[in-house]
Amino acid sequence: MTEENGKTVSLVLGSGGARGLAHIGVIHWLEANGYIIKSISGCSIGALIGGVYAAGKLDEIQAWVSAITKLDIVSLLDISWNKNGFVKGDKVIDTLIEIVGNANIEDLPIKYTAVAADIHNGKEVWINNGRLFDAIRASISLPLFFTTYKYGGVDVIDGGVLNPVPIAPTFNDTTDLTIAVNLGGKVNVNEKVVKVKNNTEKSVFTDSISEFITGLSGSTANKYSQEWDAFDVANQAFDAMQSSIARHQLSAYPADHYVEIARNACGILEFDLASELIDLGYEKARESLGNIQT
Repeated sequence: MTEENGKTVSLVLGSGGARGLAHIGVIHWLEANGYIIKSISGCSIGALIGGVYAAGKLDEIQAWVSAITKLDIVSLLDISWNKNGFVKGDKVIDTLIEIVGNANIEDLPIKYTAVAADIHNGKEVWINNGRLFDAIRASISLPLFFTTYKYGGVDVIDGGVLNPVPIAPTFNDTTDLTIAVNLGGKVNVNEKVVKVKNNTEKSVFTDSISEFITGLSGSTANKYSQEWDAFDVANQAFDAMQSSIARHQLSAYPADHYVEIARNACGILEFDLASELIDLGYEKARESLGNIQT
């Protein structure tokens, strides 16, 4: 489609861990229905999916994440056990760069902003220039899981801490519509994606960490097991916090249209549900946006 026969969109992609794979389905629905994405603002997984799309490599990443195996995941976990995070994240980013390349943001054909959080000053950091994957790594620094990232001399963490659905970077866009995807929607037990699998099955991430812990000895293993349990609790709290912040942010700065994914659709690290989550995003986009007058 061209801009002459399709509506232009500023797309806001929220944070929410593995649920962000639903962003891929939303993007596919928009493209299939003639919308032209001219601007992307995202934080955390939204910054990742949005950046990959802006670089023209969404299909490659979808194929990779849909086929990734447990062994692949284990090989990507460069365990840190640092006091500020379990995983360094270098292997994940390096693998993504191999697939996508590492363009500069200012060279992308789509306006792009990644949002991170300055933990010392308690403010958002908008990144709209420089190396794409520096911006993505800054924005995805999920507290406790990834180590913090230094960007421009400042320690930053996951942008969802302050603004899980970052609409503000799109305020000056000249597009027809602003569409926001909120991954912190109301809990809905009827849409829990993990029901397609055994409810007791661990995600590939948590299972891999558990195997790593089992390989340790004595009190060290016990200590890390306790820390991982604490991480699970912390992430449930983080999910609830983000959902509350998103409601307030979207009330103060509304988009034209929304797509909501229930925050219990899957666990924050259950990337092994890629295909189901992509399908969920497509279906939710159809339900939420299908009646827009074009």
